[in-house]
Amino acid sequence: MNKVKIAPSLLAADFGNLQRDVEMVERSTADWHHIDVMDGVFVPNISYGMPVLKAIAKHARKPLDVHLMIVDPDRYVQTFADLGSSVLTVHYEACTHLHRTLQAIRATGMKTGVALNPHTPVALMEEIIKDVDVLLIMSVNPGFGGQSFIENTFEKVRTARQLIERKGANTLIEIDGGVNADNAKALVAAGANVLVAGSFVFNSAHPEDTINDLKK
Repeated sequence: MNKVKIAPSLLAADFGNLQRDVEMVERSTADWHHIDVMDGVFVPNISYGMPVLKAIAKHARKPLDVHLMIVDPDRYVQTFADLGSSVLTVHYEACTHLHRTLQAIRATGMKTGVALNPHTPVALMEEIIKDVDVLLIMSVNPGFGGQSFIENTFEKVRTARQLIERKGANTLIEIDGGVNADNAKALVAAGANVLVAGSFVFNSAHPEDTINDLKK
């Protein structure tokens, strides 16, 4: 198993000092920038869109891990590719023709991601897991940062790891929501490869050290 990747969630960054926070992630041992795009329809919150992503991309050298919490994500696949996204994650619940959406993402050269809400079972990925580069398991209900971690996530990660191995897929398992020093180790032990951490990183006194500690 490769070393765990850390993807600080810029939703928790200080938007008045976004460049500073992006540069902090660049200096740190983090691997990806995690970027949550919300439309106020699929989730009950609006975050930021293309202009902010463009600003982030200007200062980022590490991969942009873009998580679309929006309805009809197909409309924007090319746009996010043009903005420099490395991974584009869509929600299983938002895609009527998920296979087609993943084909469209892959055709642009981005890596494919599928996110599952807490109530969505991993078993629904059975037919498509080999087309998925990153399986994002929501460990809180999507829409707001700072929520507490849903304990059933550990079981879900183990189920996902079994499915990936059974199908011979190379999918990475990413966890998003409520990740902190208390649960990080157990998540990795259950089979997680990528940990998204937002408020735990950006609200800490020394974010770079916090990222380093998570990484270890």
